[in-house]
Amino acid sequence: MHWWIPGVILAIAATALGVLKAREQPFIEVISLGIGLLTLLALLLWYVFLTGLRWRTRFLILLIVGGVIGASYGTIKYFTRVDGSIGGSGIPRLVWKWTPSRDAAIPQVRVPPTGPTGDARRFESEDTAWHYPQFLGPDRLAVLSGPALARDWVAHPPQPLWRQPIGLGWSSFAVQGRRAITQEQRQEQELVVGYDLLTGEVLWAHTNLVRFSESLGGAGPRATPTIRDNRVYAMGATGILDCLELTTGKRFWSRDVLGERQLGNIAWGKSCSPLWVHGRVVVTGGDQARDSLLAYDAETGEPQWQAGDDRASYASPIVGVLAGSEQILSINAGSITGHDAKGGAVLWSYAWPGETPKVTQPMVVDTNLVLIGAGYGLGSVLLNVDRSTNGAWSVRETWKSRQLKPKFTNLVRRGQHVFGLDEGILTCVRLSDGQRQWKDGRYGHGQLILVDDLLLVQAESGAVVLVEANPDAHRELTRFEAIRGKTWNNPVLVDDLLLVRNDQEAACYRLPLAHASVPQRR
Repeated sequence: MHWWIPGVILAIAATALGVLKAREQPFIEVISLGIGLLTLLALLLWYVFLTGLRWRTRFLILLIVGGVIGASYGTIKYFTRVDGSIGGSGIPRLVWKWTPSRDAAIPQVRVPPTGPTGDARRFESEDTAWHYPQFLGPDRLAVLSGPALARDWVAHPPQPLWRQPIGLGWSSFAVQGRRAITQEQRQEQELVVGYDLLTGEVLWAHTNLVRFSESLGGAGPRATPTIRDNRVYAMGATGILDCLELTTGKRFWSRDVLGERQLGNIAWGKSCSPLWVHGRVVVTGGDQARDSLLAYDAETGEPQWQAGDDRASYASPIVGVLAGSEQILSINAGSITGHDAKGGAVLWSYAWPGETPKVTQPMVVDTNLVLIGAGYGLGSVLLNVDRSTNGAWSVRETWKSRQLKPKFTNLVRRGQHVFGLDEGILTCVRLSDGQRQWKDGRYGHGQLILVDDLLLVQAESGAVVLVEANPDAHRELTRFEAIRGKTWNNPVLVDDLLLVRNDQEAACYRLPLAHASVPQRR
């Protein structure tokens, strides 16, 4: 039977998987699946040709295996379809062709007959301190000062205010006062929807008759709206940029960002959350190496400037001050660029090649330092950006590290350490040199917010987890199951209210506070 042969085959497979894990190889789930299939093929060849069994027996076994493979292939090809991916692994999720699509059962949005704002008095009297007006919070950093959260959700569980189905998409919420705004897809309608933060009631909905869908990410918008001066700015997955009134959803203006400039869409859809700066709304371009950033007048929607010569990626522009200069930072397909905040001119550029998607936001960590990171094996880079006395800009690498490879998640900083999900596992690295301090906690490709000395982690599974932002060790404090299903959307925390959603449902919870003497708003 030559039993040593399957032993060698299995040993080689185990060694290959161990090397992949040790080297933190990108696409490890897909590669591991390939190794598994090759191992089964090698074992089959051993069984058929090297076991010494009668040929009739070998042929029968080969016939049975071939029949199983053929039946499996035929079933997959003719009776199943791809319905997104299994988490962030990149492995397709197969369902029966007759399985209803995810949005088939989602009803159309119904605005209450009392009007698009409902009872206006309840909003006028609410505390306007509920302020989370854009992607990743007030400063686009996913860092909040307070509230002091209780660290035990078993003894003091979060209280649900509402939980309900929602349209498809990976948008988060923007919050101003009692109004919570998000984007979603319901059948052929791409929507910007205003909800009552405390009840989940639909206040208004703006509709565009477009639909973006791709096989692994599914259908729906990917970006988060921005609220400024009683206006909502929202970028749809096909490149439609809308400016709406916050209280009613009435449209002030709309631009087809890609169509007007003959730009193609990027593979996974536009996911740029609009940036308001100096009276302009700035968004990223398309799949051509030009017009990396485009600016529109926030009041009228008239084009103001366009700049850059790289293709767009999946991050959103941010404003930062480097070397004493206020600038817009843009993560592009093959570079990061710094643009003059008012006129858009490119001040400096750092080539960051790699055809894999770049999603993580850049982080200004000092007067001259910018941290960038990406998954798919690229890792993180700390850049030193400086300007000479004659005005010339220069960029150099302070360090590069593959020990922090954020894929969908964004990074947060506390003191001299940075926390993020390294290919789905929570990781802490030292800011000074990029050295990993620890890596633990398999939360998948989720998201996180830093709240004082706590990490509020939205796991890919839908659970919400509280972890100490401690550089010495990973310490998970508590968790609860907030929603069900694959969750890539960013959570939102305003005061003690936690908003979460994915492409199936949304919910709002009141989190317990650390001190009973601190009153919780009702």
